[in-house]
Amino acid sequence: METRVAVVTGGNRGVGLEICRQLASNGILVVLTARDEEKGCQAVKALHQSGLSGVTFHQLDVIDRSSILLLVEFVRTKFGKLDILVNNAAIGGTTIDPERLSELLKQDPKASSQLDYFPQFISNEGVIKVLSDIDNLSDEKLKDVSGMFLKDFKDGNLEANGWQPVTSAYAVSKTLVNAYSRLLAKKHPLLEVCCVNPGFVKTDMNYGMGLISAEEGAKAPVRLALQELRGHSCLYFEQCEIAEF
Repeated sequence: METRVAVVTGGNRGVGLEICRQLASNGILVVLTARDEEKGCQAVKALHQSGLSGVTFHQLDVIDRSSILLLVEFVRTKFGKLDILVNNAAIGGTTIDPERLSELLKQDPKASSQLDYFPQFISNEGVIKVLSDIDNLSDEKLKDVSGMFLKDFKDGNLEANGWQPVTSAYAVSKTLVNAYSRLLAKKHPLLEVCCVNPGFVKTDMNYGMGLISAEEGAKAPVRLALQELRGHSCLYFEQCEIAEF
């Protein structure tokens, strides 16, 4: 069987690093990407030292188009193909107060693992209707939702207009990525495109407040990436279980 090639964004730490480790352990050639070149190279070096030589590093800032194009050219030149893309990178979008976050999680332990499941943090019926209507979803509508959120954020109207007031930028960005994934699945039926919530994983981003390890959190996305049978495109998973968007 021909060796498969994977790109993992945000691969230098946490769930992303563990996904790289597990994919490489299964014989996949992995391109570990990160914004910070030094941290990315250190992560690759550590994987090599553990016996996983099939991992290479390439710098990537997912919000910088020129950085994206450089990665595309690197993969095209070095491998001539891409079989797996794990879009793991995330930006917190705020300076988190650990005590306030801890209080949020105490009040609703499930909220931590469902920040990317929009009914949990959006009560704006118009937004929910747009994102739920996959048949009429479009790039323009996603941009409109993004624009609405940014305006409310700048005007200080998040809670008044139905947005979660805590970690809102992170949650909205994850929801829009999920919606865009569904749009991609519809536009490109030959590709398998699905979304995975790995659970509330202990990472640096949440100050180690998670409930499961990075190793456990990586299992579901890796399992989906490695599967050969088709049929999961346009689906959303809570860890290994199919759930509603």
